[in-house]
Amino acid sequence: MSVTLSFAQLHERIQAVLAAAGIPSTIAGILTQRIAIAERDGTLSHGLMRLPDYLASIRAGWITADAQPVIDAQPSPFVQADGGNGFTQAAAQLAQRAVLERLSRYGIALLSIRNAHHIGALWTDIEEYAERGYVALNFVNSRPRLALYGSPGPLVGTNAMAFAFPDGNGGVLGWDQASSTMSLGEVKQHALRGVPLPEGTGLDKSGQPTTDPAAVLHGGTLLPFGGHKGSGIALMVEVMAAALTGGRFGFEDRSAQYPGAASSNAGQTIIVIDPAFSTATPFAERIASLVTHLHGDADLRLPGERRRQQRQRTEQHGFTVAGETAVLLGVA
Repeated sequence: MSVTLSFAQLHERIQAVLAAAGIPSTIAGILTQRIAIAERDGTLSHGLMRLPDYLASIRAGWITADAQPVIDAQPSPFVQADGGNGFTQAAAQLAQRAVLERLSRYGIALLSIRNAHHIGALWTDIEEYAERGYVALNFVNSRPRLALYGSPGPLVGTNAMAFAFPDGNGGVLGWDQASSTMSLGEVKQHALRGVPLPEGTGLDKSGQPTTDPAAVLHGGTLLPFGGHKGSGIALMVEVMAAALTGGRFGFEDRSAQYPGAASSNAGQTIIVIDPAFSTATPFAERIASLVTHLHGDADLRLPGERRRQQRQRTEQHGFTVAGETAVLLGVA
């Protein structure tokens, strides 16, 4: 049996679940918003499906549920945050004021976060900056799940990155992707649906190619997109998110010591740029002309446009939840 919820109802139920796990109200509200908008916009691999992961890492003692991030705003474009072994999304949101102050002063800001866990979609951390007219990049590393080109086993995480920018017409465009051919969340979705993975997605625990999502999830390895090119991107993210922030490298992960843990204590770097500081031509007009040119191909869909379309559908029809998710939310 399925239940249809409005955005407000879904928000309320997610927040109640997180609060019951011991997460303070302000932090729970931030996480709730990130989960809900991911689900609303069709990023199902990082929406409600990930809610059990938040709870599992807390139950395992791997995440400190009541952690409060400490923000250290430098007299420069740099803002540093220590997540206190809590959630990077919370640190990123609570540091936003300091980031905006540095943007107004320097035209660029770099937020580095360490000692925190990121479970959700990266685009949710930076879309608001693009809505304000800024260009933003986001890098997060994680525990080893990815084989670098030529390696038979995991050496780094699926090391995700995201990019967002205004489209010049009041909207936002951008992408969010792992360095692997498929994100871990997408592999989990394939496993839940019993659908084989595409060829070239991953290896089993013996290092052999497999299309079985369970074989990848249980001791297997994901492969980088584009072979050596994806490997290079994964290495870049490891440097940007861990080396630059003081966060843990993937190989320093200790989650295996906490049975049931479903997250990585790692690092995150967000870079935000104010185009007004860098161009003599109005940025919005330049981007609008680019988007218009690209849409000269009627079949083209730019990154982020599908999310916008899904948002409109969800706002019209609501969220349908069923099974274990409905039970978890207390609406079954």
